[in-house]
Amino acid sequence: MDSAQELRHRTTQTNQEQDTTTNVKDEKKKAMAKRGLRSLAVAIALPLSMTVANIYLFGRPPGDQTYRINVSKPVWFPPLWLLNFMCVVYSALMGLSAWLVWAEGGFHRKPTAAAMYMAQLFLSLAWNPIMFRTGASRVGLFVCLALLVSVFQCFQVFKNVNPIAGAIVKPCLAWVGFLSVVNLKLVYL
Repeated sequence: MDSAQELRHRTTQTNQEQDTTTNVKDEKKKAMAKRGLRSLAVAIALPLSMTVANIYLFGRPPGDQTYRINVSKPVWFPPLWLLNFMCVVYSALMGLSAWLVWAEGGFHRKPTAAAMYMAQLFLSLAWNPIMFRTGASRVGLFVCLALLVSVFQCFQVFKNVNPIAGAIVKPCLAWVGFLSVVNLKLVYL
């Protein structure tokens, strides 16, 4: 009979130890989730704030002469506010996809992923001032085509690290392609 009581007592201790271990694991998971949310917020907010500042500083041409050409534009031309809004959405989506790649350790395994992301970020921030502040639509087209290439390379690298990140880059790729067509049309107007 004593052995049965000891067995019960041991089982009770094992359950308490398991509960303690489970609580510690749960707390570690919660702490990791909080760090993950913070890093996600930074990954989206940083490029997003840079894009918004870029639009605020350079998004409207002086006198609005560059984008509002007196020649009739095609119906499919986006208004300036929509163009700027889509640039903000593009920035947020690229930040999210880069975070997904970073969370998988993709920037360490494939350093080209970080280089491609930084290249597209730089080119996307450079396009607005070149196009709207200086009015250099030919240079803007060159920058936009380079942006298209860098986003395509991001897509290639990101999809190998995290398929969801690659899928998020697809609409960004479509947007930059459309932006290139709009920029090309502005060169010939």
